[in-house]
Amino acid sequence: MALRIIDHGTEEYQQMIDLRMQILRTPLGLSFNNDELEREKDDILLGCFDEDVLEGCCLLTKTAPDTVRLRQMAVTSGLQGKGIGRVLMTFAENVARDAGFKKMTMHARKSAVGFYEKLGYSIAGDEFEEVTIPHYLMEKTL
Repeated sequence: MALRIIDHGTEEYQQMIDLRMQILRTPLGLSFNNDELEREKDDILLGCFDEDVLEGCCLLTKTAPDTVRLRQMAVTSGLQGKGIGRVLMTFAENVARDAGFKKMTMHARKSAVGFYEKLGYSIAGDEFEEVTIPHYLMEKTL
């Protein structure tokens, strides 16, 4: 398992888009538009690879001088529950900390709240709807 930062516009980035479409968007009948993907140039793009095949990914978006938001966390179907998400989260937290961030937030799908709570995140607001499904704002001090 290799963890690395992905450069926007590369073949690895295309794998990231494909994985996020498969896991996060297509099941909801959604897709990405060019503006969304263009804005990701300023994000920190992270991936977990087996050889050159992307198995998990997420991205970090700066929301304040000391705060970063985790977005688009996805792990390949069939590999979920095997520790890839946990390892990727530890990597994301370390990258964020090394970049000077003190807090990580996220809009967690309701179905994933338990996963993030086990990693030390806490709910910081009421349930809300995003991309047609229930979410919670969660956060953790890094």
